[in-house]
Amino acid sequence: MTGLVLPYRGVRPRLGTGVFLAPGATVIGDVEIGDDTNIWFGCTVRGDVNEVRIGARVNLQDGSVVHVTGGGHGTYIGDDVTLGHMVLIHAATLEAGSFIGMRACVMDGAVVESGAMVAAGALVTPNKRVPAGELWGGSPAKKLRDLTAEERADLTSTVGRYCGLAGEYRAAGIGDMDRA
Repeated sequence: MTGLVLPYRGVRPRLGTGVFLAPGATVIGDVEIGDDTNIWFGCTVRGDVNEVRIGARVNLQDGSVVHVTGGGHGTYIGDDVTLGHMVLIHAATLEAGSFIGMRACVMDGAVVESGAMVAAGALVTPNKRVPAGELWGGSPAKKLRDLTAEERADLTSTVGRYCGLAGEYRAAGIGDMDRA
């Protein structure tokens, strides 16, 4: 039992080795997903009017949406990125090792740099850049403070935990893209 992988306009999503796609998740169109990425229950990744590129070991938690802008920006997510529950990423770039908190929204043309964190519930407005080592929050989002050394070191710790959890689900026959 796994999620839906649907072609759009003749383009079928390409999934790497070990991708976990939970039941109820949907991946559509011009989407590439890297190895060992996990996409949880109720997520939608829509590459219909532009491209979506998701790196390896990305953790896209329950209820999140990744989309694009037609004629504008695609969406690009680097390796080892965590996106909390119910995140909305729309035509933005999340660099490797960034962290997006629950219910945050990152809009068209925005960039979250490697080692940056967007707080839960934040709204990163179009074309903003969240610099490495900073925590941004609020609506609209702005710099709240610099991340501590401990926080910077912990940014990607969730990735390993979720990759392990996805392995447990696959072992139980749930979300196994290799057997789907």
